[in-house]
Amino acid sequence: MGKPFEGIKVLDLTRALAGPYCTMILSDMGAEIIKVEIPKYGDDARQYGPFKNDVGLYFLNLNRAKKSVTLNLKAEEGKTILKDLVKDFDILVENYRPGTMEKLGLGYDILKKINPKLIYAASSGFGHTGPDSKKPAYDLLAQARGGIMSITGWPDTPPTRVGMSTGDITAGMFTAIGINAALYHREKTGEGQKIDVAMLDSQVAILENAMARYQVDGVSPTPLGNRHPTVSPFQAFMTKDDYFVLPIGNDSLWKKFCHAVSKEEWITDIRFVTNADRNENLKTLIPLLKELFLTKNASEWIELIEGYGVPCGPINNIEKVMNDDQVHARNMIVEVDDDKAGTIKIAGNPIKMTSIQEEKKRDPVPKLGEHTNMILKKYLGFDEKKLMQLHEDGVI
Repeated sequence: MGKPFEGIKVLDLTRALAGPYCTMILSDMGAEIIKVEIPKYGDDARQYGPFKNDVGLYFLNLNRAKKSVTLNLKAEEGKTILKDLVKDFDILVENYRPGTMEKLGLGYDILKKINPKLIYAASSGFGHTGPDSKKPAYDLLAQARGGIMSITGWPDTPPTRVGMSTGDITAGMFTAIGINAALYHREKTGEGQKIDVAMLDSQVAILENAMARYQVDGVSPTPLGNRHPTVSPFQAFMTKDDYFVLPIGNDSLWKKFCHAVSKEEWITDIRFVTNADRNENLKTLIPLLKELFLTKNASEWIELIEGYGVPCGPINNIEKVMNDDQVHARNMIVEVDDDKAGTIKIAGNPIKMTSIQEEKKRDPVPKLGEHTNMILKKYLGFDEKKLMQLHEDGVI
């Protein structure tokens, strides 16, 4: 059985993170990704560190197993080539600032006439509508304006960025979800469509219960450190040697926890019986737990509490994540071989499906323009003379 998207062809006009993350997901699902880059320079992310033997590992992580074609979309012949390619492709993904593709004469209204079945997916900072549509954006701006930074960190500390690019990555994920839905819609109707995903929208969509909390008392939620706003205890605690996390999500688990730590009297303590009680009496409960946990090492507490079926665990650094037995059992660390950088470990595909056979390797990251001649020969029938002329003219 082949992967779900085998036979699906994607023109990937994206760069940096949000768009390439989306097409990386599609690639893992089996789609053929043709990455269209600016001649000579390529995707901005090719210049992003960290570097190993002059190979950008940031770019490698997002763009392994794709094919690279260089094409100057400001040149008339470059535009013509893209329009001709669109005839044979299922999906086009771009993350330009809204209006850019229209200025190039390559907007959805134009391309859908060429290929009515085309799924055109656009990921941008603020979306293709609204008063701020054409403003530039990066992850930091999306996190800030979308409210994430206002609830991240500790009380009375400056606003804090999440430690990974959640603005870009959630936009990439939502774009991939939209593409999946559009493919299903096309299967039923034969129609393509445009998908419009904004980084700002994506941040608002994952605010979880923050907006609900604001509507209860009219006060904007603020950072709470590592504890949950409405469930207790649900946070990190320091032990004799290290931190660990203890998320007790219901009253049944609370009772099991009390048995685990030999504090059965807390089960009937009117201050702690229900989650509502525990939340109301946090200033009493948390100091008691902090004092208790300082009596053993983290590993001892984890073994003891897990033995009663209560969730808890270590706070892994990245080295520990990359060596975690469960992570490896799920094939979430895979390898890419590069002729300069050597063997690089990257994250595997988190979507496990019976139609996707687990693989320990991913195909390498493409050199800039590595597949230009092959793709233009395959889809447009260009001969060597034509390709040479396009190179000389700066079109490819």
